[in-house]
Amino acid sequence: MRILPRSLFGRLVLILLGGLIFAQIATAYINLAERDQLLYRAGGMRLAQQIADIVKLLDSLPAVERRQVVAVFNAPPLAISLDRPRIGPENAPAETDFHQSMFTTVLRYALGEDARVNVVRLEGAPEGFRPGLPIGGPPDMPMMQGRGWGRGIGPGFAPGGTFFTVQIALRDGSWVTFDSQLSPQATAMPLRLALTLLILLGTVIVLSLVAVRWVTGPLAALATAAEKLGEDINRPPLPETGPSEAQRAARAFNTMQQRLSRFITDRTRVLTAMSHDLKTPITRLRLRAEMLEDEALRAKFAKDLEEMEAMVAQTLDFMRDASTQEALQRVDAMALLESLQTDYQDTGSRVEIEGSIAHPYTGRPLALRRCLTNLVDNAIRYGGGARIMAEDAGDRLTIRILDDGPGIPEQELQHAFEPFFRGEASRNRETGGTGLGLGIARNIARAHGGDIVLRNRAEGGLEAILTLPRIPAA
Repeated sequence: MRILPRSLFGRLVLILLGGLIFAQIATAYINLAERDQLLYRAGGMRLAQQIADIVKLLDSLPAVERRQVVAVFNAPPLAISLDRPRIGPENAPAETDFHQSMFTTVLRYALGEDARVNVVRLEGAPEGFRPGLPIGGPPDMPMMQGRGWGRGIGPGFAPGGTFFTVQIALRDGSWVTFDSQLSPQATAMPLRLALTLLILLGTVIVLSLVAVRWVTGPLAALATAAEKLGEDINRPPLPETGPSEAQRAARAFNTMQQRLSRFITDRTRVLTAMSHDLKTPITRLRLRAEMLEDEALRAKFAKDLEEMEAMVAQTLDFMRDASTQEALQRVDAMALLESLQTDYQDTGSRVEIEGSIAHPYTGRPLALRRCLTNLVDNAIRYGGGARIMAEDAGDRLTIRILDDGPGIPEQELQHAFEPFFRGEASRNRETGGTGLGLGIARNIARAHGGDIVLRNRAEGGLEAILTLPRIPAA
C-alpha cells in the first residue's frame, strides 16, 4: 500500500495540508484551554465573591435570623440551604478535575486559607434547582414564586453550564450549602472561534494549492518536453517564463536541445557527404568488375559491392533517423499490414496475420512500413516465416511479430538493438544481415512515442512486441 503520492505536487500538498491541519488543531486546543481558564477565573471569581459575602453576612447574624437572609439571597443561579447534610469523603474534590480545582482555589482565596470548604462538581442540575423543592428555609416556608422558582427555573438559570455544590463551615460549626451554576458560555465551544479557524484553514489550503501548482507547473512542462525530445529533436523550444529558477531550467533545456539538433545536423551532413563520396568509387569498382572475364569472380565482386552499398545506405538511415522528417497523417494500419503480407507472399515468404485494427492510426506511413518490414525480415531470416498479431486497445496499437527461429539468449536481448549486433556468430549477410534493422525499427517506434520489446517464446522462437500509442495528427 503506497502512502506517499508519486508526483511532487501530491507530496507537497500532503506535507502542507498535514502541517496546516496539525497547526490548526494545536492552535484551537491552546486557545480553548486558555479561554477556559480565563472564563473560569472571571466567572468563578464573581460567584466565589458572592458566596463569600453571603457567608460573612451569615457569620455576623444569630442562627434565628439566618433563614430570613437566606430567603432573600436565594435566587438563580445560587440556591442556599442550611439543612443539607455534609458532603462525605467519597464526594471529596477530584484533583484531576480542572474546573473543580480552579473553583475551589478561587473560593479559598475569597474566604481565606483557613476556611473549611468542600466543592463537588455535579453531572446535572443539583437538588436545589429541581422543581417543587423548597429552597433555603424550613419545609413550611413557601417558595419564592416571584423569583421564578415555581417550576425550578429562574431568570438566572440557563440549561447547560457547570453545576457545583459548595459547603462552607460557619464560625459556630454549622454548615451552609450553596447549589451554584457557572455560566454555560464558559464551557461552550465558541462558534466565532471555530468559524475563524475554518476560514483561515480553507484560505491557507487554497493558497497552498495554488502556490504548489505554480511551483510544480514548470517542472511538469520540463518533464513533458524531455519526454517529447526523443520523438522530435526539432520541437518548439520551451517558453522561458515563470520564476527565475524555472527560466534558468527552461533556458538550459533549450540550449541543450539546440546543441543536440546542431550536432545531429552536422553529423548527418558529414555522413551524407561521405555517402556521396563513397558512391563514386563503388560505381568505378562496379564498372571494372563488369570487365572481368571470369564470370564467377565477376559475380562475387558484384555481390560484395551490393553489400557495401546496402551497408552504407542502412548506416546513413540509422544515423540520420529520417523517420522524423516525414509528416504525420492518418494511416490505415490494417491495410498497411495486409499490403506487407501481399508483398512477402509474392516473393514466396510465409506471413500470417491475426487480429484486426479498427481505427486509423496517426503516424508516418513510410517510416511505419519500414519499421514493420525490418521486424518481419528479421523473423523470416531466422524463423523462415512470420506471424503478425494485431490488437487495437483504443489508446494504443500493439503489433506482435512471432517467428519459430532459435531465439536470442536472454543475456543478449538488450544488445539486439545495438548497431551491427547479430544474433549469430557469422558475418554472412545472407543470414546475419548488417545488424542495423532492429535498431532502425526501434528508433522509428520511439519517434512515434512507442517502443519495441523482444521476448523469447516459451514454445520456441522470438517475439517482437511493437507498441504505438495514438498521437494527434500534426
